[in-house]
Amino acid sequence: MPNEALIVSGYNHRMLYKTIWALDKIFSILILAIVITGDLPRLTAQTDQVRGYTRAIEFDYPTWTWDAFWSKIDQSTIGAPYVFDRGSNKPIVFEYLRTTDELSRTDFPIEKIFADPNTTDKEATTAHLRTQRDELAQRQASLAPFAESILQSQVTNVLADLGLTTGGQAIPPLLYRSSPTPLALIVSPRDHVEQTTNISILPSLTLDQQIKLEDDVAKSLNVSTLIVPVGGIGVYPTMVMETTDLSWMLNTIAHEWTHNYLGFRPLGINYGTTPELRTMNETTASISGDEIGHLVLQKYYPELLASSSSQNLIRFEPSLLPSSGLADTPPFDFRAEMHTTRVHADELLAQGKIEEAENYMEQRRQLFLQNGYLIRKLNQAYFAFYGAYADVPGGAAGEDPVGPAVRALRAQSKSLADFVNTIGWMTSFEQLQKAIQK
Repeated sequence: MPNEALIVSGYNHRMLYKTIWALDKIFSILILAIVITGDLPRLTAQTDQVRGYTRAIEFDYPTWTWDAFWSKIDQSTIGAPYVFDRGSNKPIVFEYLRTTDELSRTDFPIEKIFADPNTTDKEATTAHLRTQRDELAQRQASLAPFAESILQSQVTNVLADLGLTTGGQAIPPLLYRSSPTPLALIVSPRDHVEQTTNISILPSLTLDQQIKLEDDVAKSLNVSTLIVPVGGIGVYPTMVMETTDLSWMLNTIAHEWTHNYLGFRPLGINYGTTPELRTMNETTASISGDEIGHLVLQKYYPELLASSSSQNLIRFEPSLLPSSGLADTPPFDFRAEMHTTRVHADELLAQGKIEEAENYMEQRRQLFLQNGYLIRKLNQAYFAFYGAYADVPGGAAGEDPVGPAVRALRAQSKSLADFVNTIGWMTSFEQLQKAIQK
């Protein structure tokens, strides 16, 4: 009997501890969800006008955040990722990626059958495929909480190695959820490149609907518009696009956490105050995300490093199609050509030659298409969005000095933690310039 009493007492203490721990997590997440905005699109004076076209199709962040919040509470109460031994963690992640891959592959044949006018009974023809898809979706949903918890823990451990935690705990705690991410409607003035509006809209919009929305807003407000895919959003928990590319996923998890980390510092708080601060923020998150993601691969998945895909392909660059050029044709340097395009377009816009600049960008878009790069529109809005990610020389940033200055600060910093903590307390580009001149 005494032994049974001890067992019951120990069980009650464990349950009490788990309950208190879960309540602490709930309180912490609620506070952080209110405080942190990360790289969530900010309002501008122009936003209300644009929202006249988007209100019915805007992404529902409150509902998504609430659902993500409770999924993290569920993960906490079941003790993920500690419910499995360490040897099981990697197989679980790989099984989640494999299931996600199989799930994505089931959609194409279903869509193909429904698009075939010669197939009369489409429901019956696709019945077995839709059953398979439902089974895969259910398996993916059951694996996701464990895979997410494992990756959260692994990234947090690397953050601790880098000195970016307090007592081994990331602040804010690293929490993310994989899901379909919204599209972003980007608006820029026509006479210069600047992101003045960024509105998240439903990812389910068809291409025809996207083009109509772009055209309606552009014609009504005399602006440049473009709808772009987004790989991650710095809400809390952060949102990361579903993918089978583990390297890209880890980079993005760390990228979005960096936004949340900066959200408690002047650079993050002033994210949308000026174009320079936005570029400083995004470039810092990109540098941090890439370095942290690579170290996670190195520590936990070294076998993948030799075959890892190009970093940031999904988030920062257009899709690459197979090239049909001759074998002796010099390789097409995408970043160099995009840099040239941005520089000359900026020169034409500075001279007030708006239509000439737009015609030039369209000619260059066709050149990129001929060389295998699928870019639907190349305009001021394109450069306003992609030009803020300046962690690599060249590309859509053109001659913008902000990106090189951020990279220079990283190069002269003793560590990644020193770099992030230094730039995080800056409130202007001038401060960054003074810092790299020391």
